[in-house]
Amino acid sequence: MTRPQLFHFRTQTQQEVDIVLEDASGRLVGIEVKKTASPAAADFKGLKVLQAATGEKFLRGIVLYTGTSSVTFGPGLHAVPVSALWQMQTKTAP
Repeated sequence: MTRPQLFHFRTQTQQEVDIVLEDASGRLVGIEVKKTASPAAADFKGLKVLQAATGEKFLRGIVLYTGTSSVTFGPGLHAVPVSALWQMQTKTAP
């Protein structure tokens, strides 16, 4: 079971990411929460700064938003509906 540490990221120029999760091996996932039904590239500004600052440690950046579809905004950058947090996907054992 992964028990990540939780952080907030902010630069001196006020670029920020709402939540940063770090696992025991140092891999990072950044999460931004936006009240929008239409995510835009600008919503990923802070995540791109985190990605550039942390290099290979950056696993992915996620913008949670109020829409209905998951959308990719570049390598490792995804907009995901906040409703997906309550959807459970199960796999049938062979």
